Amino acid sequence: MFEKEEIIPLEEEVFRLIRDFVRDYCGIYFDDDSRYLLEKRLSRRVRTLHFSNFREYYRYLLYHKNREEELASIIDIITINETYFFREQNQLKTFSEEILPELKDINKDKKRLRVWSAGCSTGEEPYTIAILVLEKGYFHNWNIEIFGSDINQRVLQAARSGIYRKNSFRATEPYFLRKYFREEDNISRISDNVKQYVNFSHLNLLDPFKVKLVGTVDVVFCRNVLIYFDYPSRKKVIEMFYERLADGGYLLLGHAESLINISTAFSLRHFKYDMVYQKPAKKGASVDV
Repeated sequence: MFEKEEIIPLEEEVFRLIRDFVRDYCGIYFDDDSRYLLEKRLSRRVRTLHFSNFREYYRYLLYHKNREEELASIIDIITINETYFFREQNQLKTFSEEILPELKDINKDKKRLRVWSAGCSTGEEPYTIAILVLEKGYFHNWNIEIFGSDINQRVLQAARSGIYRKNSFRATEPYFLRKYFREEDNISRISDNVKQYVNFSHLNLLDPFKVKLVGTVDVVFCRNVLIYFDYPSRKKVIEMFYERLADGGYLLLGHAESLINISTAFSLRHFKYDMVYQKPAKKGASVDV
């Protein structure tokens, strides 16, 4: 029998201090009902660092020279990473059948397409985007850049490997499996033809300096990420996306997310299969959503 791991008590006051510290760092917010969750998940870190309580651990986060590494460990532990290929089909059909043709015409002179998957988790979303771009057939000889970012280092390692198990393909048609993956025992490996267009990077969406390095993009996918942020952090991230998007660029959020009471800077485009936020083509234009 395995011994049950000791759960170190997390006092309410210290919980709020750690909760607010994490929120200020990356925007992820835990309400009061999440206290036991943090207590359970972070107790091992407290023991590993040989602290007797969470207050000592909090001081470590504030002042120790290795605080950045420890913050990265916390994020790896507390973030949820649920994703799969071809998630939210109607939105992807809008991207493939309506948005990509528009971008082909808009960018036909420079022949460049840049898409950002913000909060890409284990990589299924950016690889799906690359597959949809390749399927169009008319971006041959274009400079295609698909950028996947996440704050969780562990999931980025999985994304870079491009190796997936059956659960990642719950919404994938056999056609795409045959064409873009190589079967190896009980795993599937993404083809190099897809992988060459996708780059991954560790990125905190609230880091104003690093997000500028992303440059200007045509489309931002940020689906089911902002639901974990508090209101001020959501507002900061949306403002940042507005700055990073080219005029006329598109912002695709999860179906449970909207910009109501967050931003009036985007227009809400009604496409055939879905509704998508768009940065107005002319600077200064603003539409209530």
